[in-house]
Amino acid sequence: MQRAVIILNPAAGKSTMVNQIGIISDKLKQRYEEVVIYTTEAAGDGAAYIGKHASEFDLIIGAGGDGTVHELINALCPLERRPLFAILPGGTCNDFSRAIGMNQDPLLAVEQILANQVKQVDVGKSGSRYFLNFWGIGLITLVSNNVDSDKKERFGKLSYYISAAQSITGFEPFSLKIKSADFDYDDTACLLVIGNGAFTGGMRTFFPETDLEDGKFDVLIIKETSMELAWKAIALKLTNEMPEGGAIRYFKTGKLSIEASPGQEIDCDGEIGDRTPDELENLKQYLSVLVGDFPGFRN
Repeated sequence: MQRAVIILNPAAGKSTMVNQIGIISDKLKQRYEEVVIYTTEAAGDGAAYIGKHASEFDLIIGAGGDGTVHELINALCPLERRPLFAILPGGTCNDFSRAIGMNQDPLLAVEQILANQVKQVDVGKSGSRYFLNFWGIGLITLVSNNVDSDKKERFGKLSYYISAAQSITGFEPFSLKIKSADFDYDDTACLLVIGNGAFTGGMRTFFPETDLEDGKFDVLIIKETSMELAWKAIALKLTNEMPEGGAIRYFKTGKLSIEASPGQEIDCDGEIGDRTPDELENLKQYLSVLVGDFPGFRN
């Protein structure tokens, strides 16, 4: 018997799924004989549910925003047996759902889930923490700290870039050391972003052409605190024509170690947590995910 569970965060961003969840559940019963709906009440509820019940399901669906998805994959990824994962986008930015081509209307996204298109996607690992979109220090952490939650709900992705512009004034670069098999760096920086997915803040920004199956991170370093450089990287999608050397550095690698002085707060998929130093590894094709129109894949 095929069983699916929807882990619903009713507080996520702009989510209207609470009112649609009955329709969504009925649609899923076209393929799954049993559909369980688990509604979270507090942060950590979804992860705890997966920890206890993951082995009972063939499919786990995260219904919420980026924070919900981050919590759930951090419960899924350490498991030896990992059920299929899918996303019903219900947040403000929904970055990873966009990266895997999911329609942002949950009623249309559930039709994509029913189409049963499975991809094996890369997952980033930072210590004991997993991420799907990005890992960053420097200006990107300031952006996350400065985004007003009310403005985020009202203005969505635009709020990230307004905040990015405001964060640049007066920011002091830090010393950064990176070691990898593909590139070493020992200099100052104001921004380090390590990408797995193509979207940040609901937009294709730093790594618009990233590949979710190649086992490689996209790594971007901006050396100088410069409005011009930051907006080139954000708005002009510089990785399409990434320059050699200079104030912007770009490379791809599957594993790297990072040190910063002074130590920097880490933004991992929009969640502020640990501090540098850190070691990162790309777990190639680690998680089985139901996808939509797969713009993040090489076919």
